[in-house]
Amino acid sequence: WIKCRTFSQNTWILFLVLAQTFLIVCNESLMLEKLPRCGKSFEEMMKKVDSKKWCNLTEFIPYYDNFSLCTEQEASAARCFWPNRLAQGFITGIHKQFFSNCTSEKVHWEDPPDEILITLILIPVLLMVAMISLVVWCSKRSDILV
Repeated sequence: WIKCRTFSQNTWILFLVLAQTFLIVCNESLMLEKLPRCGKSFEEMMKKVDSKKWCNLTEFIPYYDNFSLCTEQEASAARCFWPNRLAQGFITGIHKQFFSNCTSEKVHWEDPPDEILITLILIPVLLMVAMISLVVWCSKRSDILV
């Protein structure tokens, strides 16, 4: 009976220890205190890039990668998941600061002229009709295949 009781107490203690390690409490104030360091570092790196090239991802991708890793590490150090709403809010602020004038140019597709469109539709249709006719004709003339 003593062994069972000891086992049960040990099990309970083990459970509590494991529960504490799995219980992650995000320290949001610490994360919000540390994230601006990432923004400051990104801002310093972006000063090296001409502001006219801020919309060209290839010009600053290494800096943005460092910024992203920094925010992830700071969130992790504060025992917070990443991304989370606070980190996303901070990242969105950085995006507004640097990339608010970047717009994607949408290509407006137009149909080709009617003559070309009709030709592009009729060619495959006529080819299918020709192939079906050829198969039917060959199946009726099975004597030439033997």
